[in-house]
Formats: sequence, C-alpha cells, structure tokens
Amino acid sequence: MDWIKYLKVAVCCCIVLICSASCRISYKFNGSAINYNVYKTINVTEFPIRAALVYPPLQQEFQNQLMDAITRQTRLQIVDGNADGEITGEITGYNLSPQAVGEDAYASETRLTITVHVKYTDNTNPANNIDQSFSAYRQFSASLLLIDVQDDLCREICEELVDLIFNATFGNW
Repeated sequence: MDWIKYLKVAVCCCIVLICSASCRISYKFNGSAINYNVYKTINVTEFPIRAALVYPPLQQEFQNQLMDAITRQTRLQIVDGNADGEITGEITGYNLSPQAVGEDAYASETRLTITVHVKYTDNTNPANNIDQSFSAYRQFSASLLLIDVQDDLCREICEELVDLIFNATFGNW
C-alpha cells in the first residue's frame, strides 16, 4: 500500500511540473507596450524654458528625469538625429498662485504649477503622434519662502510630469 501513496505523490508532482512549465505569467509594471522589433531608437531634444518666470535648474531636472525614465522603463536607445521616435518640447509655464485664503485675507498656501508642452513624433506610425501640454502642481505653506522649497517642489512636479508624458507617449503603442 505504501507504493500507492508514493505513486500518487509522484503523479501529483508530475502534474504540477507540467502545468507550471506550460504556463507563463507576464507583467508590465511601467505601462509601456512598445514593439521592440519596430521601435529601437528615440531622440529627445532639450526642453528650453519659455515661461515668464524662469528657474534655471528646472530645465536640467526635467531633462534628466525624462531621459532616466526612458532608459529605466524601456529598451529604446537614446540617439541624436534620426530615430524611430522624437520627443521635443518646451517648458511653457512656471507659475505661483495664492491658494486657501485665510481669515486675514492673506493666502495661507501657495501653488507652484509647471506646464510642459510636448510634441511626440512617431516616425514609424504617425497615428501615434502627440502634440499636448501637461501640467502638474504642488502646494506649500505661504509662510515658507519659495527659495527654501523650490528644489524639492520642482523635483516632485517633474516626476509627475514625466509620468504623464511617458504614459501618453509610450503607453499607447
């Protein structure tokens, strides 16, 4: 009778191995659906600041985060010149606006909004082209000086903008 138990266990193990070998689970965490047989290269140009208010480190922060996201989340090679896709644009807005007015009629919070205009050109499939503006903001206490919180706010806002741009460009393929 013991050999029947061993036989049942062996059969169960074989079934589990066969089932697990025939199944494959695939996950995409970044939301991109790029066909790497078609798309191999991307050209990302500089994003000049065209806003009325200018914070010079913003351009480099945004540019670095955008390039890092493409490098980390895709297998596309970033090149200068001709590519399967091109991302161009400019930083069009860097605005401060008062929010949450207190009882003394002064703002208790200030909102920093950054707007980026992006043009994505798909040289393989023009139906994927995008020409769109993206905005993101963060609020901070009006009792703080902008100069004290500006670096952190810009980093957070750029992160959100890059996510929005990445999803709009690479998420649709």
